[in-house]
Amino acid sequence: QTLRWCLNLGIREVTVYAFSIENFKRSKEEVDGLMDLARQKFSRLLEEQESLKKHGVCIRVLGDLPLLPLDIQELIAQAVLATRNYNKCFLNVCFAYTSRHEISNAVREMAWGVEQGLLEPSDVSESLLDKCLYTNNSPDPDLLIRTSGEVRLSDFLLWQTSHSCLVFQSVLWPEYSFWNLCEAILRFQMNYSALQKARDSYMEERRRQQMERDQAYVTKKLQQEGFASHGDSRRRQTLLQKCTAMREERIQGFLQALEHKRVDFFERLCTVSA
Repeated sequence: QTLRWCLNLGIREVTVYAFSIENFKRSKEEVDGLMDLARQKFSRLLEEQESLKKHGVCIRVLGDLPLLPLDIQELIAQAVLATRNYNKCFLNVCFAYTSRHEISNAVREMAWGVEQGLLEPSDVSESLLDKCLYTNNSPDPDLLIRTSGEVRLSDFLLWQTSHSCLVFQSVLWPEYSFWNLCEAILRFQMNYSALQKARDSYMEERRRQQMERDQAYVTKKLQQEGFASHGDSRRRQTLLQKCTAMREERIQGFLQALEHKRVDFFERLCTVSA
């Protein structure tokens, strides 16, 4: 129902926190109960494929899925692959997820890229880490809503929400209403200008830092060629353009390999279930 409200309000992407890795620390009975509930929910999604197709809903499941029972992994893989080409709206389900685990995984992916010769160590940056997160196909959230009166994020999207509007509401999730959602959106609208200004400033600082790294690389290259550190201006510009183009080419190749690895994981699961 909440997703329907969001769609009617023009909100095309929603991310929900369904199951934290920390929940595995609960009793076996509790975890088994949650896994049974997950089986029901993902099975129901597969039964509603026609409705998902009609509304163009792309389902993404974000988390360390190998931590889950194999049959649930297979259900998730079927749902993800069946809807991956839909693009009217997006439902991201964080399952077997924590933000710290996600960031650690992104760092490991970049290290893998360097080990495989797809990346240079100098390619590693905040911008590249963004692209290695589970949410790499999504924009950063505009609004994060925490219900039930808790004033903490519980390790949810910590990296992505650094410039998001955070709204904490006392209402319990089962009683969450359309008007609660409207209140949260109104708070976002009231803070939009300040949030956008902070985002723009942050992105500008990122670009400046990348330019500094490129300039340092070019200076080193000129010195190796026997030029003074300032070098020939035309040669410097040529090297700078070449440096940027080569970095972008490496990063695109790495990201394609990373995406192929992730899709291959889901396809192998579907082969197992077949």
